[in-house]
Formats: sequence, structure tokens, C-alpha cells
Amino acid sequence: MKTFKLFLTSILLLGILSCNKEEKADGYGNFEATEITVSAESAGKLLFLEIEEGQVIAEGELVGLVDTVSLYLSKQQLLALKETVFSKSGSVSSQINVLKEQLKNAVLELDRVSKMMSDGAATQQQLDKGSNQVEVLKKQIKNVQSQQLPIEKEALSFDARIAQIDQQIAQSVLKNPIYGTVLGKFAETGEVVSFGKPLYKIADLDNMLLRVYISETQLPNVTIGQEVRVKIDSNEGMKAYNGKVSWVSSTAEFTPKIIQTKEERVNLVYAVKIKVKNDGSLKIGMPAEMWIEVAETEQ
Repeated sequence: MKTFKLFLTSILLLGILSCNKEEKADGYGNFEATEITVSAESAGKLLFLEIEEGQVIAEGELVGLVDTVSLYLSKQQLLALKETVFSKSGSVSSQINVLKEQLKNAVLELDRVSKMMSDGAATQQQLDKGSNQVEVLKKQIKNVQSQQLPIEKEALSFDARIAQIDQQIAQSVLKNPIYGTVLGKFAETGEVVSFGKPLYKIADLDNMLLRVYISETQLPNVTIGQEVRVKIDSNEGMKAYNGKVSWVSSTAEFTPKIIQTKEERVNLVYAVKIKVKNDGSLKIGMPAEMWIEVAETEQ
């Protein structure tokens, strides 16, 4: 009878121990997403900003426009000044062409006088006069050409300023940088915005990142590209997703307070990021668990 009671007590203890033994996840963390704050790249009145919070926008889609009238007028003014510079350049080029033609004739005349002098039909004075005329024309051409260089530099400076305005006009056209969902809107149509003013925040919520923390002893079991199991709380218990490790920190840090108990906060851990495909249930900041052992079938 005593032996039977001992056996029964052992069975009860084993049952209690079995019930108290719970599987623990390999990592705990929260979901995050790659968030981008889109800011104004030019100053002016916001003619329109057609976005709303929760709206899904494609990459490159036109979402807004900053007034470009002042930039357009500045460009027209620069174009007019550039035409004036080109007219000066044309005048200088004409002078150079005239002088070059005169020089050509002077050289021919000098050759003729040289031949006549060989035959005794011209004097040294005539030869010197022709030679001096050639030298004078060469100096005149050189002086006029020296006037052309600053004009060309001035024209190049106008080209640079016009290109800068073209870039500012292009930046006034607001195009969405990435595919994603609008998380917040910070400006409205009709507002005067300055350079760098935040307009809206957007993030790709279709592909979430779970940042979890693991201990040094777990580190050898986690590698980039490894498939893991991610679980979140749901009305029916735990909901599971397939995930893939995309990044493992190379340096240790203290465990964040939101992750572990007070006693475990002093432990050094390594951060790990896991890519998870979102079915619409995952939200930024939502807590989740990572299980290194991947289940045989997906949720």
C-alpha cells in the first residue's frame, strides 16, 4: 500500500512538472517598417498635395506641386541676359573674322612685295611697310580674341544658373519615392512651405521587419538568410508567419526594457532583424516572438 502511494505521488509530481514546463521563444521583439519622411525640396506655395493617411501610393506617383512661377520668371530673365551675351560674342567674332581676312590679304601683299624686291622692282621701305602691317593685324586679332574669353565664361555662368533653376523646378514636382502606405500628413494644399519642411511620412507595410534580441549562446544558431517562425497573439492563441533573417548585429547591447523582465535587462544581447510578409494583421510596434525551429507547414 505504501509503495502504491509513493508511485501515485511520483506520477502526480511528474504531471505537475510537465504542466509547468512551457516552451519559450528564442527571441522577443517588436515590428517596425522602413519609414521615410518626404520633405519639400523647394520653397513656395503648395498648389496641391493629393494624399491621405492610410492611402497606398506607388513609387514615382505624382502627389503634389509647389508653385514654380517665380522660378520660371527667373529662368526667362537669365535666358534674355544670355542672349545679350551671345550678341556681344557675335560682334567680337565678326571683328575677328574681318581682321583675319585683312591679315590674309596683307600676307599675300607681303609675299608679292618680297618677290618684286627680288627682281629689283620694290624697295626695302615697301617690304618693311608690308611686314609691319602683318604684325599690326596679328596683334589686333590677339587683342580682340582676348575679349572673347570673358564673354564665353559669362555665357557658361548663365548656363549653370539656368540648369540650377531647372533642377529647382523639377524638385517642385513632388513624386512619391517608394511604394508604401501614408502614415502621416503634415501639410495641406495652399500652405507656403520652405525647403526641408516635412510633408508626409510613408512606409512599406507589406514587408515588415521584426527586431528581436538574442543571447550570445543563441548567436551561432542564427545566420543571415535563415528561415524562422514568427508568432503573434491572436484571438485563437498564437498566429504564425514564416520569416527570414535579414540582419544580425555585430555588436552586443543591453536588452531594451520593453523586451525582458527587470532581472534580465542587464544582460548583453544581439539585435536581429527578420523580414515578414504582412497579411494586413501586422502593425508597427506590435510585439512578436521568434522561433528558430521552423514549422513544417505555413499558416
